[in-house]
Amino acid sequence: MSGGASTTGPVTRLPRTIRLDASDAVVFARAAAPGEWAVPGTFLYWGRAEGSLGRKEAIAFRSGFLGVESFGHSTLVTVQPATPAERAAAVEALAAALVAHLGAPSLAAARPAAEEEIALSESLCAGHAENTLVALHRRFDAGTIREQFRTLKPRDETAFSGSHLQGHDRAFQFFEEESDDNGETVDLFDLRGRG
Repeated sequence: MSGGASTTGPVTRLPRTIRLDASDAVVFARAAAPGEWAVPGTFLYWGRAEGSLGRKEAIAFRSGFLGVESFGHSTLVTVQPATPAERAAAVEALAAALVAHLGAPSLAAARPAAEEEIALSESLCAGHAENTLVALHRRFDAGTIREQFRTLKPRDETAFSGSHLQGHDRAFQFFEEESDDNGETVDLFDLRGRG
C-alpha cells in the first residue's frame, strides 16, 4: 500500500456509519451503507453559498457524515476500533472517491487531503468509548461553516429492547395494521374530511 501509512501498530478509533431506521435512504440523495468508515465531509461545501444547496443537499449539509466508500451520507456514526490496515484502507477509499466524485487529478494528489480528513475523524473519536453514537450539526455563519458534534451514549435498558438496538431507542416506532377492529380498512383520505 502506498502513501507511507504503517499497517502495524496500535488500534485507533474511527467513525462508522450506522442506521437505526430507514430515514437516511429517504432524506439524502445518496445514503451511506451501514458499516462504512466515515468522515465529516465538510469539504463538500467549501466555497458554496447557503442558497445554492438543493433540499436534499441542504439536509446532508446540516446533519450528514460522509461514507468514504459510497460517498453517501449518514445521520449517525458510531465510534469503532480500526486497525492501522483498516485506517490506511479508509484513506485509500476516500482518495479514490475524491478522484471519482470531485475530479482530483490522481490518487497521489488526493491522498494528502484524504489523510487529513481521516485524521480529523480519528480526533473526533479520541476519548470516546466504543459504540458511542455521534451526531453532527453544521450551519453557515457569516460566510464560514460551523460544526457541532453531539455524543449519544447507550442506556442499559430501553423501551424497545436494548439488545435489539444496542441500547439506543428509536424516536418513533411504526406498526403495520391492515384493518381496524371491525375488519374494515382505514382510509386516511376519508378521515381527513371528518371532524
